[in-house]
Amino acid sequence: MSTAEIKQTKAVLIEWINQLNDSNMLATLEDLRQSSDENWWDGLSDVYKEQISKGIADADAGRVVSAEEFWRRMKSI
Repeated sequence: MSTAEIKQTKAVLIEWINQLNDSNMLATLEDLRQSSDENWWDGLSDVYKEQISKGIADADAGRVVSAEEFWRRMKSI
């Protein structure tokens, strides 16, 4: 990821976080921010680990959608 892409990603994430009202998502993000331990994986619940592993398997198998498609689907929920 280029420096410009990193800056853009940060800006998008900041804007998204500023609009969040979901307390569970905010708590999850806060936990992530506070976890500076190198063994952060060990601190995750088994449910989170399973979800992450499934996501990685999906990505490896090509079962992904673009960010634009993701947000389009989220708006229709």
